[in-house]
Amino acid sequence: MSIRIIDDKCGGCKLCVKACPFGAIEIKEKMAIIDFAKCNLCGACVPVCKFAAIEIKKQSSPTRDLNGYKDVWVFCEQKKGKVQSVSWELLGEGKKLAEKLGCNLCGVLIGSDVAEEAKSVIHRGAKKVYLVDAPELKNYLDEPYTNVLVELINEYKPEILLCGASTIGRSLISRVAISIKTGLTADCTGLDIDEKDKMLLQTRPAFGGNIMATIITPNSRPQMATVRHKVMKEAAADESLTGEIIKKDYSKDLLKSRTSILDIVEELESTVNLAEADIIVSGGRGLGGPENFQVLRDLAEALGGAVGASRSAVDADWISYSHQVGQTGKTVCPKIYIACGISGQIQHLIGMQSAEIIVAINKDPDAPIFNVATYGIVGDLFEIVPALTKRFKEK
Repeated sequence: MSIRIIDDKCGGCKLCVKACPFGAIEIKEKMAIIDFAKCNLCGACVPVCKFAAIEIKKQSSPTRDLNGYKDVWVFCEQKKGKVQSVSWELLGEGKKLAEKLGCNLCGVLIGSDVAEEAKSVIHRGAKKVYLVDAPELKNYLDEPYTNVLVELINEYKPEILLCGASTIGRSLISRVAISIKTGLTADCTGLDIDEKDKMLLQTRPAFGGNIMATIITPNSRPQMATVRHKVMKEAAADESLTGEIIKKDYSKDLLKSRTSILDIVEELESTVNLAEADIIVSGGRGLGGPENFQVLRDLAEALGGAVGASRSAVDADWISYSHQVGQTGKTVCPKIYIACGISGQIQHLIGMQSAEIIVAINKDPDAPIFNVATYGIVGDLFEIVPALTKRFKEK
């Protein structure tokens, strides 16, 4: 879009100056001047101008033929040769979308020695699996994975491509979107199909979770979205399901990378993986320091759960980022979420409010966390949590 002042119409009345929310207009020698560094092209100045002296034009982009695109694809992320559970969630949601569009649900599996996993993707509902299996693809690297996925998209033209909003997914899919010049909606919490126009409706939180925005991609294909882990229900495995495995081989040049992995250092925790946990015990600023997280680890071990944390605790270097729950951390959906010393800011609630049962422990009876809690305990967590740990160990 572009904006301009029509000189011979402008009367320097200053109405546009008052209307501009960004302070991008000023009057010089009875003429409105726009500071394009500040202008956000919001259009607030146009209707207030009595002289019709402000003009905004929308520049049309070249029309692309969208008719040849079909099917719903799910990028099935794998680590150590095993497909990650977020992919099962996307296959479950992708099946609903494919049924509404009357097309096939397909999986894309890239890795090394992952042919057996391709069968698992079919057992989760995929009618086709595009398999690229090569030693160079054992571990994720940006360049070869991007090259392979772009080649597959250009050849088979999917209508929709879904990917997990994981570290790998976020790195890969943004590069793919740029390469094929299409749109991408990140961190979706809801997906649906517009019955009239057959477009993907991509819903995600905006403005810190205060509103939900639904985004469409009307002028390019594929329609691409990433979805956070534990937001959607996994597709059930059914070994009676059958499908087609389409194995593709690409040249060594396409699989080259300017970077290489020297070593992979895994974080060792005595508790279970946060994203997969049925029970999570999380701590916030109320813990007072890094040494006090041991109180939560004791309870998590007694329950067979994982330890989480709020952003404030992570920012204070009390615990590593891999434990962070919230908008800028992990989205979790456990059966039980125990929040200890967490006030309940909206950024944290976005990541855990889907838990089946939320138990809040806080000294402040007015803490926002109690608004979403199933059970609330007002008191000192250093008295309550050890008492819970003791009782659970007895049971």
